[in-house]
Amino acid sequence: MRIYHSNNFRSGNKIIFEKEPYLIESSEFVKPGKGQAFVRVKLRKFSTKQLIEKTFKSTDTLEVADVIEYKLCYLYNDGYFWYFINNSTFEELTVEKNIIGPHKKWLLEQDECLVILWNQKPISIVPKTFIEAKVISTAVTLKGDTINTSVTKLATLTTGAVIRVPLFIQNGSLVKVDTRSGEYVSRIK
Repeated sequence: MRIYHSNNFRSGNKIIFEKEPYLIESSEFVKPGKGQAFVRVKLRKFSTKQLIEKTFKSTDTLEVADVIEYKLCYLYNDGYFWYFINNSTFEELTVEKNIIGPHKKWLLEQDECLVILWNQKPISIVPKTFIEAKVISTAVTLKGDTINTSVTKLATLTTGAVIRVPLFIQNGSLVKVDTRSGEYVSRIK
């Protein structure tokens, strides 16, 4: 069993905390004038993306998480499982619907994404940062709506995602979307 001592906690370390894998997002070593030194850490839970702040004594240790990240290509889904393939080894991986979660609206067939495994089981996926998708329906706008430049309307993409787009975007337009925030970036010509 490999361990990290609290004074070696670094951003990006993957650890086991409360029997779950976490990612250390930031770590600050604090040596107060009186008392024992401690480490203030921000941890992100892999499965729920929940961020917590925790303080550890300078003598504390945590187990290293056996977390592996693979770049896999998304193939298809059957409503219950999402199927991915490793393009170099041609091994297939099946991921359950609850693990995909809200990321399902950003997965396009043949797109590469990051699949995170813990103890050889998928626990999370990270889609591409930007995707290009076709608009299949948009809200109807009135002619006078174009006076204000910050006016947007709702648009549904081929992936099922609903995003806000500028008024000039029409059905059939190809748009670039930031999957981290779900925001429209630009129109693709």
